[in-house]
Amino acid sequence: MLLGVSVLLFVLLHLAPGGPEAALLGGDISKEAAAAVRHSLGLDQPLPVQYVRWLGSAARGDFGRSYLQGAPVARVIDERLGATAELAGGALALAVVVAVPPGILSATRANSWLDRSATGVALAGVSFPSFWLGILLILLFASTLRWLPSSGMSSYGLEGNVADRLRHAILPVVTLAGTQLAAFLRFTRSSLLESLHQPFVSVARAKGLRERVVLLRHAFRNALLPLITLLGLSIRFLVGGAVLTETVFAWPGIGRLAVDAVTARDYPLLLGLNMLLALVVIGANVLTDVLYSIADPRIAWR
Repeated sequence: MLLGVSVLLFVLLHLAPGGPEAALLGGDISKEAAAAVRHSLGLDQPLPVQYVRWLGSAARGDFGRSYLQGAPVARVIDERLGATAELAGGALALAVVVAVPPGILSATRANSWLDRSATGVALAGVSFPSFWLGILLILLFASTLRWLPSSGMSSYGLEGNVADRLRHAILPVVTLAGTQLAAFLRFTRSSLLESLHQPFVSVARAKGLRERVVLLRHAFRNALLPLITLLGLSIRFLVGGAVLTETVFAWPGIGRLAVDAVTARDYPLLLGLNMLLALVVIGANVLTDVLYSIADPRIAWR
């Protein structure tokens, strides 16, 4: 799968209009200067030759050097990966912790005012584009109330201060988690509500088990599979969705790095970033399968 993704990415990137020469030289450049830059980068070679050379280096862990930064792609990505992992991990944890309990309450109190309120909040969360939500949060909490910083990962001189880093992370984490929080709430409600109407729940109640045991040990466990599926999808979305969020908040992660790489037509860096994203997607699929077998022992590996 990674090999197929690499072929598709390589072809699409190199067939797209434009090239790195304008970003490297800046301004209006002559055809001779552009040709010299392309020759020095090996971009005047046939596309199959370029791909085979890149693939041979990538197989040894060498993804080339970034045109934009002049450093190895692996090092450039490694320097930014931790920031994105912190942002995406915080957003995923926030979405699960904040959304699942209200989803359970909505299912147990279907059609009540609590259920309708949670449904309204979830609908609003799904409807808000992340970049728009981020701008609103900046206007309210950073510009108007001045409670939280509007950009960056830490204040100057306080890079190692945990409290300062947490203050900087609040707005981007909430922004990135917004859509996923709504999705987890709705999935928890619908999945648990369906599970509560199954015959095994009626049998558990007839046996005299306490309602909390029936709800958590029987109904909720059988409602986990859709949530695990959503969890796998969320990992991909959060890493991919970090592009807009990191741009809005000037967060120094791979999302913002990808925007800069697109602007500069930095082919090696774009290939490295997209291969990393493909690896995350494949890893999320594997993780989902593993969690399936843990949540439901009837699902066995073949």
